Order: sequence, then C-alpha cells, then structure tokens
Amino acid sequence: MSGLDATLAALADPARRGVIELLRVAPRRPSAIAAALALDRPATSRHLRVLRRAGLVLEEIQAEDARARVYHLRREPFDELQVWLAEVGAFWADQLGAFKAHAEEPRGTP
Repeated sequence: MSGLDATLAALADPARRGVIELLRVAPRRPSAIAAALALDRPATSRHLRVLRRAGLVLEEIQAEDARARVYHLRREPFDELQVWLAEVGAFWADQLGAFKAHAEEPRGTP
C-alpha cells in the first residue's frame, strides 16, 4: 500500500480523524485521547496503532517513565496528501475553466 493509500485508509474512520484533530492542538497521552473522544482504552490503542502504522503519528516514550507514551502528528504524510489534493483540485479547476469557456462562446444566430 502506498503512503497516500495508507493515509486515506487510516483517515477513513471518524474516530481516527478525531485523534488527528486532538493531536493538531497538542501532543497527548493515550489516556487523554480516550477521555476526549469517549473511547475505551482498547479502542484507543487500536486507532493509535492504525495511525502509527500509516505513519501519521509518532509514539514518543517518556524518559522519566518508560510506560508512558505521548503521541505527536507527523507532517510528511499530510504534505503528501495536500499535494495530491492540490492536483485533484487543479484538475477540477481546469474542467470548470473549459466548461466556462465553452458556455461563454458566442453562438451563431439561427
């Protein structure tokens, strides 16, 4: 699966998009994510695993407590997604421009 495919597959779930929204604001521990999204810990763990495997988040082990984890967003997958969305947007802009030009062409009188 390509990076973009993994990103889109991971973002297909509303709970995982919720995790991304939380991490946009600040890095968080899994317990804080679970509480904010009203998820149980096993579900939170599964969602974080999917996001980690897709490369969207990084898990940082805290030096003072090796059991404590903090999750951060990774920028690179979102940059790749943004490039792809810009390409799709450019395609639609070209299509709409061509339609506009066609619609505005002078018509001969019957």
